[in-house]
Amino acid sequence: MKFAIQDTYPEDFAHCYGCGYKNPKGHRFKTTYDEATGETVTRYRPAPYHTAVPGFVYGGLIASLIDCHSSGSAAIFKLLAEGKKPGEAPAPRFVTARLEVDYLKPTPLGPELEVRGRAVEVKDRKVVVESRLLADGEETVRGRAVLVLLPETMRR
Repeated sequence: MKFAIQDTYPEDFAHCYGCGYKNPKGHRFKTTYDEATGETVTRYRPAPYHTAVPGFVYGGLIASLIDCHSSGSAAIFKLLAEGKKPGEAPAPRFVTARLEVDYLKPTPLGPELEVRGRAVEVKDRKVVVESRLLADGEETVRGRAVLVLLPETMRR
């Protein structure tokens, strides 16, 4: 997959502060699918102001990165489970029901961060994604997210 799943979200669901292409003030995280590994990938280089203490990334940004990576991953894994290729069908929108973030060691500020995810479970309305965040190839964070299809109460 050469494009980001977030770029296929319908316009009325593309306002997320983390990954929405319609949010000019957001981070605009982008998640792709690596067919060779079966993993989803999000890359992001934090700005100097994304600091916790000098030289290290703020943990809240990391949680947002894991969260948006997981929701984009859920859309990709759901499409694949239905025998569809991302981009050939509308991307289903997921929201987070549960998010766990384990900070294994401080994440250095400066290098591009890479999040890699795998589907642990894909059901009719729920997808579970496990992720790992790498900085200069070293794992600093692990995440696990339970995502559910966007409820009707959130649709316009």
